[in-house]
Amino acid sequence: MEPETAVRTLTVNGEARTVAFPVHHTLLEVLREELGLTGTKHGCELGECGTCTVLMDGRAVLSCLVLAAEVEGREIRTVEGLQRGNELHPLQRSFADLGAAQCGYCTPGILMAASALLAANPSPTRAEVRAALAGNLCRCTGYQKILEAVEGGAALARGEDWQPAPESLHGSPLPVPEER
Repeated sequence: MEPETAVRTLTVNGEARTVAFPVHHTLLEVLREELGLTGTKHGCELGECGTCTVLMDGRAVLSCLVLAAEVEGREIRTVEGLQRGNELHPLQRSFADLGAAQCGYCTPGILMAASALLAANPSPTRAEVRAALAGNLCRCTGYQKILEAVEGGAALARGEDWQPAPESLHGSPLPVPEER
């Protein structure tokens, strides 16, 4: 027996898209498999890693936990919808400038969680950034550059000049040996 199919019009990245999919498919599966938006990544599929984070009506949600059949009429934004034309979102620019992504697998989810934070709070403290990203796991980094990149993206989004600290790019200077 074939699974029941749903036909829904989903608004994804500002565009209405009519799509047919099995009713049991998650938003993650429909975004990737039916709509070809592969920036949103499969991670744990248990809602524990944050890799599949997208925005729904401006709020960060784990797309692996949302049934696609239930999102009609909601605005979904994926990492592909962050940049405008050829201009990167300030968070994307700061992540690239700072080298905040290593393998990059977790980066789309982190960018989406951070963009929800900045939409609600354009000037977050380091503690607020940590709290907003607490559900996003990265297995490659120590999170320092990620936190700095979110702070840099916030500054850029506010129209401020921002450059990564030299220590963030090159490490701390070597100590000068004392003369004997």
